[in-house]
Amino acid sequence: MAAGKKSANKTRPTRASVAAFLAKVTPEGRRQDALAVAALMEKLSGEKPAMWGPSIVGFGSCHYRYESAREGDMPLVGFSPRKAALVLYINACFPQRDDLLARLGPVKTGAACIYVKTLAGLDRKVLETMIRQSLA
Repeated sequence: MAAGKKSANKTRPTRASVAAFLAKVTPEGRRQDALAVAALMEKLSGEKPAMWGPSIVGFGSCHYRYESAREGDMPLVGFSPRKAALVLYINACFPQRDDLLARLGPVKTGAACIYVKTLAGLDRKVLETMIRQSLA
């Protein structure tokens, strides 16, 4: 990349159908978990779902800018029903995040991602609290 040029953010909102995307999620358990998370995130955010890129369902939008001058837009909260796990995208910087993660249930984490095998083992109240705090 040439000096002074910024790369475009690859993950942008699209006009693709969220319902059609979720209808194709397999296996059935992952689809049901995705539908449950979609309903929860819509309820808590007050935003309608939108596809961000080919595989992320996002709610709302916020603009970010790093000290490196990289900037772009991203969903306030979102998720992606991937083959290996349901990936939750919520803000990683909110009070009591580590405590809440410890109480959430069996998950793996990345920078701002939470990897969930199934919602069945999670504490739904803790998940709701984490999404609410992420939105705040």
